[in-house]
Amino acid sequence: MDSQTVDASPQTGEGRPAATLKRNALGVLGILFFVLSAQAPLTGIAGAVPIAVAVGNGAGAPAAYAIAGAVILLFSVGFVAMGRHVVNAGAFYTYIGKGLGRTTGSGSAAVALFAYCTVQAAMYGLYGFTVSGLVEHYSGAHIAWWVWALATMAVVQVLGAAGIELGAKVLAVFVLAEFSILLVFALVTFFKGGGPEGLDFGGTFSPGAVLQGAPGVALMFAVASMFGFEATAIYGEEAREPHKTVPRATYLSVTVVTGFFAFVSWMLVSSYGPSKVTAAAGKALAGGDSTVFVFAPIAAQFGGWVNDVLPILLATSLFAGILAFHNSANRYLFSLSREGLLPERLRTLNHRHSPWVAGVVQTAIAVLLVVPFALAGKDPVLTLFSWFSGVGVLACMLLYFLTSVSVIVFFRRRRLDTRPWNTLIAPALGALGIAAVIWLVLTNFTTLIGGDATTATWLVLAVPAVLLLGAGTARIVHGR
Repeated sequence: MDSQTVDASPQTGEGRPAATLKRNALGVLGILFFVLSAQAPLTGIAGAVPIAVAVGNGAGAPAAYAIAGAVILLFSVGFVAMGRHVVNAGAFYTYIGKGLGRTTGSGSAAVALFAYCTVQAAMYGLYGFTVSGLVEHYSGAHIAWWVWALATMAVVQVLGAAGIELGAKVLAVFVLAEFSILLVFALVTFFKGGGPEGLDFGGTFSPGAVLQGAPGVALMFAVASMFGFEATAIYGEEAREPHKTVPRATYLSVTVVTGFFAFVSWMLVSSYGPSKVTAAAGKALAGGDSTVFVFAPIAAQFGGWVNDVLPILLATSLFAGILAFHNSANRYLFSLSREGLLPERLRTLNHRHSPWVAGVVQTAIAVLLVVPFALAGKDPVLTLFSWFSGVGVLACMLLYFLTSVSVIVFFRRRRLDTRPWNTLIAPALGALGIAAVIWLVLTNFTTLIGGDATTATWLVLAVPAVLLLGAGTARIVHGR
């Protein structure tokens, strides 16, 4: 074994060599498309920006995306440093376990699964609602949202089992479509000199603009929009030259997403004017359709056809995110099976080296999370989407924090990398920034989920409960 590398060869819980995912299947762009799909750019812009503007800091909301990107970038430095020495589809589980111990790592794996599955279920709620509305608009037929959600689960299962390359190609088409229309709108607005008040950089990025209203709320939604970039490490086993590909894909994804969200949201603010944008976002929210805030200026720029195309792209954006989280979650199940923490059957691969049994289990989890909301007749957006996206973000923030701490501990114990910035300073600053975001999320959690205090409390408590359950299971399995 190389003296500068931690042995991350896949092993079963008994120490035997285990099945491995398909090697050399993904390059930087392939991984990037999985990451961008998980972040569902159009969903993030149409769903989060109106709320960040109306409830957060108004015209200063785009700056919150830049700040959130800086925090995530600091986190990424240590994340990448660890990834150079540990390559495993378990990502968070492996990284946290290397520094904070196997028990804590196993607890974090349970939290990661919880996060990915709840966010995917949340997306199914918004996806089902969106597709149901589109079908009714174009055909007049009313088909319940949950029918579309269940049908799509079957499609996602088939695509997931078909192999990672096919999934990357499908996602590439959807991601490029939604990215293109938003980016073209932003560029056209920029080169036209902005909206009625011009570009007005100071009206959005000056300290006064950033700190007005409730900047913490805007920052919270900005961080939530970036959830999923850490999938770069999950696909490390399937990447070509992972020691180069994963770091490049990580930094590229964080940079692209930060720049994209900050620039597009700035142009949305500019299209209304900093002095009027808060009222416009508030009106859209009051009308019950926040997407109007985003779709209206794009339609004004390009024509009414946009109002027909963007809802379809919103549906494909959600589908891409659902497929990306399916692939992330089934790789966690696969990795935990190899470690002996879950049944051996979950590590079964098909002829395409895809963890198809883990995929079936992940789909079953999606059914169990979504069906109760359908049976109870709950609104899929106000409950399923809002509740699960909120708790998923909180769970992921906890994972980011534990990973940053683990990076510091790991490199203090094993001097595999002696660069202070990469292994101590940046991870410490990232941990502090993430801790601040966690505090903001907890303080504003009721706002984030759009529910009541009782619901918010139960959802918050679910995260540490899952962490303890995972850690406890590991102690029982390993007999200590």
